[in-house]
Amino acid sequence: MKYTASLIKLFTLLSLSFTHSPIFAQSFISEHTQVSLIELYTSEGCSSCPPADKWLNSLKEAPGLWSTFIPIAFHVDYWDYIGWKDPFAQSQYTQRQRQYNLQNNLSSIYTPAMILNGQEWTSWYSDDTVKPLSPIAAGRLSIELNDKLISAQYQALTSRSLKLILNIAIVGFNLNTDVKQGENRGRILKHDFVVLSYQQRVMTLSRDGDYISSSTPLPSMTFPAKTTALIAWVNTEKDLSPLQATGGWIH
Repeated sequence: MKYTASLIKLFTLLSLSFTHSPIFAQSFISEHTQVSLIELYTSEGCSSCPPADKWLNSLKEAPGLWSTFIPIAFHVDYWDYIGWKDPFAQSQYTQRQRQYNLQNNLSSIYTPAMILNGQEWTSWYSDDTVKPLSPIAAGRLSIELNDKLISAQYQALTSRSLKLILNIAIVGFNLNTDVKQGENRGRILKHDFVVLSYQQRVMTLSRDGDYISSSTPLPSMTFPAKTTALIAWVNTEKDLSPLQATGGWIH
């Protein structure tokens, strides 16, 4: 069979378009009410942390996940010296907790420490699940994940003279560790919502008056996981308290 030059050119263009098409594209968009961000600061080297880890894990099946609240677990490294090095711990997560303490949003540096919408939350253990909070008006945060590139837009309700920071995290699920040393020696610890990648970006103000973050590579993970989710939130430059958050499963 003979093909004309135009047909051959068409087949070539179609082949290239399929070759270079994105592997996947997803959108994560909040409403105009604040999505609560629940941060757990934990460590596999801390004997009192497993109950908090288990409580956070239980939220995976809770109603309202992603739409009204988002859990995230930062593993800190300041307990690594007592016999067990936490494979998920990073010094930048410890520094984030210390910054909360410097802002007086956290009474001291300890684990397990739970923070709800930027404020210390000590009554988490008495709740079977996350109780609905009073709706708070907030800007809309939109995240576009296209292959391995991510971009963001935030429609602020407050003053547009502030410098805003976009936080991006990839969290892993169904992660089990057989602890050989330290306070949790002999235990198999199970983790969900574990931060495996974390990055901050300064957002810029567009001509339309929205804060944006242009398309840049998704941060790489420090630990492999088959099931992952993306979490993003916005805060001001001088305060870690989230203004808005969004997220969901990465397919």
